[in-house]
Amino acid sequence: MDLFEYQARDMFEKHGVPVLPGIVATTPAEARAAAEKLGGGTVVVKAQVKVGGRGKAGGVKLAHNPDEAEAHAAAILGMDIKGHTVNRVMIAAGAQIEQEFYFSVLLDRAERRYLAMCSVEGGVEIEQLAVERPEALARVAVDPLVGIDAAKAAEIVAAANFPADLVGPVADAIEKLWVVYRDEDATLVEVNPLVKTADGSIVALDGKVTLDENAFFRHEDHAALEDELAADPLEAKAKALGLNYVKLDGTVGIIGNGAGLVMSTLDVVAYAGEQHGGVKPANFLDIGGGASAAVMANGLDVILNDEQVKSVFVNVFGGITSCIEVANGIVGALATLGDAATKPLVVRLDGNAVEEGRAILAAANHPLVTIVETMDGAAAKAAELANA
Repeated sequence: MDLFEYQARDMFEKHGVPVLPGIVATTPAEARAAAEKLGGGTVVVKAQVKVGGRGKAGGVKLAHNPDEAEAHAAAILGMDIKGHTVNRVMIAAGAQIEQEFYFSVLLDRAERRYLAMCSVEGGVEIEQLAVERPEALARVAVDPLVGIDAAKAAEIVAAANFPADLVGPVADAIEKLWVVYRDEDATLVEVNPLVKTADGSIVALDGKVTLDENAFFRHEDHAALEDELAADPLEAKAKALGLNYVKLDGTVGIIGNGAGLVMSTLDVVAYAGEQHGGVKPANFLDIGGGASAAVMANGLDVILNDEQVKSVFVNVFGGITSCIEVANGIVGALATLGDAATKPLVVRLDGNAVEEGRAILAAANHPLVTIVETMDGAAAKAAELANA
């Protein structure tokens, strides 16, 4: 889960990372009040969206007084930045910046370790810097069993060629940012820019944090960080039901057991869709290896309530999951939905108790259900029905 900048700022402050005061506002009047609370002087009005390039899009403005803060907030709130609507701004205290740096620590999946990246040249052009002059961006491997202690922080600062007078303060900030990464179970902590102010202080002026949702059971407070305004209602419903669901843009609803099978199903449906008007998969939904009839019913409930879906492809290979359970789930879900179920279902069952599962569906003889024995055939039928 990606955090907004203001949430990252609060998390940094919690762990002792030096930050500037910041107040969130959702209306121009709140922005004015926030600017007044911060002293009435220079502040920065910053759009809160989970995407880069805010400044270039006009989502970051300097305000010299509360009147300007209110006016800038009025212009920024509601703005569309790369498909993200601005619903809140952060009013941040101003700072006299002397130098801008860059630091991040992230999960390096390919090497199965963490990676710290640091540069004495931070700011909005960091992506361009990484491409044009990669030697200016130090990359230092971090052992997950050790993390970033004082020695590793010193190594990172040295690799980035910081001047001697900044080595200590920057290394101290890096150690504290590591604590954020470790203690909050993050997969990314990024600061751009990490700045030196006119008084010599090192401050995290902007922050980006991505949290590992697999670790949420260790962090009850993380649930409050979710952006309910941006959440897709179907994804929120699926999450509440414990389903592994991702909404896509197509019209063929997909249910399968096991992520690999579901991914293959998406490909097969997309391929079959080329022969039927270019229809595409509408979602990813994995009901898991040992799914019960209740889980199957919950999955159908979510997908059948997606207005974009025109047909549903249920593709199950029974291993741990019995095809009997899957068939009972389908029959039960359709009975519960009643007249609300209006979209055709194409069902392909194979594996554990497949004959019994197919017999249950055949006996139910529901007008919306078509049983197809092969995966390719079922995908073609689902695409045909969606196109019709």
